[in-house]
Amino acid sequence: MHSVCSQATTVPRSNFVFDSRSPASPLSKPINLRFCGLRKEAFGFSGLTHSCSSRVRCSSRGHSKEISASTGNNGTPPKSFDYDLIIIGAGVGGHGAALHAVEKGLRTAIIEGDVVGGTCVNRGCVPSKALLAVSGKMRELQSEHHMKALGLQVSAAGYDRQGVADHANNLASKIRSNLTNSMKSLGVDILTGVGTVVGPQKVKYGKVGFPDNIVTAKDIIIATGSVPFVPKGIEVDGKTVITSDHALKLESVPDWIAIVGSGYIGLEFSDVYTALGSEVTFIEALDQLMPGFDPEIGKLAQRVLINPRKIDYHTGVFATKITPAKDGKPVTIELIDAKTKEPKDTLEVDAALIATGRAPFTNGLGLENINVVTQRGFVPVDERMRVIDANGNLVPHLYCIGDANGKMMLAHAASAQGISVVEQVTGRDHVLNHLSIPAACFTHPEISMVGLTEPQAREKAEKEGFEVSVAKTSFKANTKALAENEGEGLAKLIYRPDNGEILGVHIFGLHAADLIHEASNAIALGTRIQDIKFAVHAHPTLSEVLDELFKSAKVKAPATSHGPVSVPVAV
Repeated sequence: MHSVCSQATTVPRSNFVFDSRSPASPLSKPINLRFCGLRKEAFGFSGLTHSCSSRVRCSSRGHSKEISASTGNNGTPPKSFDYDLIIIGAGVGGHGAALHAVEKGLRTAIIEGDVVGGTCVNRGCVPSKALLAVSGKMRELQSEHHMKALGLQVSAAGYDRQGVADHANNLASKIRSNLTNSMKSLGVDILTGVGTVVGPQKVKYGKVGFPDNIVTAKDIIIATGSVPFVPKGIEVDGKTVITSDHALKLESVPDWIAIVGSGYIGLEFSDVYTALGSEVTFIEALDQLMPGFDPEIGKLAQRVLINPRKIDYHTGVFATKITPAKDGKPVTIELIDAKTKEPKDTLEVDAALIATGRAPFTNGLGLENINVVTQRGFVPVDERMRVIDANGNLVPHLYCIGDANGKMMLAHAASAQGISVVEQVTGRDHVLNHLSIPAACFTHPEISMVGLTEPQAREKAEKEGFEVSVAKTSFKANTKALAENEGEGLAKLIYRPDNGEILGVHIFGLHAADLIHEASNAIALGTRIQDIKFAVHAHPTLSEVLDELFKSAKVKAPATSHGPVSVPVAV
């Protein structure tokens, strides 16, 4: 699932929802493998050699916007610092920033009040992928038609619920341990406690019942992430009315479960529960399921992921009251019309999963000490992740990344923002292009996307006065997909025919989450369609879906290059 950064449990942070948390010294160069935003070090691979004994700070930012913020009566910045960089929150965003900071030669500390790895590793991306791996295998084994087409005969497939739960928990534990060890081995100080900003370049941290510690840093990054959002009127008991945090423990597999919200989280859990035998009812406030996806992709996904499965749904309704099961009575859900607010229906189910989005975890950060006011719980930042105070001024040396700023609530987006900030504090201006950051939903088949949806692109084109074209290709024409008997799928390219700019790419099909990166990297690098058409793809591979997609686009502008350079090879 797509949640990010770390969260401390000892201090409540927020009550709002956002649907959808001088030159550096030389170091040996790492290979930046990423898994759900995690550096490869999280998986036990070494990559950075910490050989830097002296650290030189650079005050140049490479950009001209004036930084001015009143410190009021909160003291003046210290003249010397304990650290070059302090990061509050050891989730994926904080981890990515810390490792890049070490690479750049910064003395770095990370403060964590809960457990290293944050939501992604402990209650999100990592354990959910373990459950989805099981659901994928179950679907394959349960499909008699699929097996027969491959010439296979398999007896009835079954599962051990506790074994499945253990698989998810063991994976999270392993990644959490590797993550912790990787930072320690690279010289990152892990400070345990809830972090609070107490003044310019100054943070306190500590556990409840123990004295606080004060540390200073030239620069501070807030990376506190998010928590599940539970709307008013919903009583969560952690057993029959649950959030994604509870669901990932898989303490039970109910016969009938209602899922409130049909975004990424709801869709993925519907995949898991139906594969394990549950019936699912979606409750969606908007008029259509999967409202965040490109409409054409969403329609196809509904035909494949919803309609053939034991799933029904109510759209255009709010769940105003959900009462847990007790005294032999089932979970009751009261629904009202989303527009008229008139009572609509009452459902009785075995369990309810609240998948209505996530809330920024920002209360208790001490932002009032530096005159920062959150906006619906989110920390306001500019395009460089610099925190903005209540007067609209930039707070010197303070940044916020990941779910806490609400720009893009994805684990890998948090990591990318953290790396961007480190680039800035070490003297290289960097602005992250969020339109180049991909997203994925790990259903079976998967959904992935990057850039704009078709309606968004057409709205932008109307405002700015350019034409939009759409190209599509089917997985049914791909040899590798057909060999796997997985020809259901579509790839869609939204682009400008006048100059070949890629505006958006959306994929529904086998391994869509892996295929999207060619498109996201092209957007990030500014590569135009007329040039990427010359790229060579191995045959037969799923990557040829993207190859055919780009080749089918009709671009008026000529290529800026003529493909790969021919290099003579001695025979």
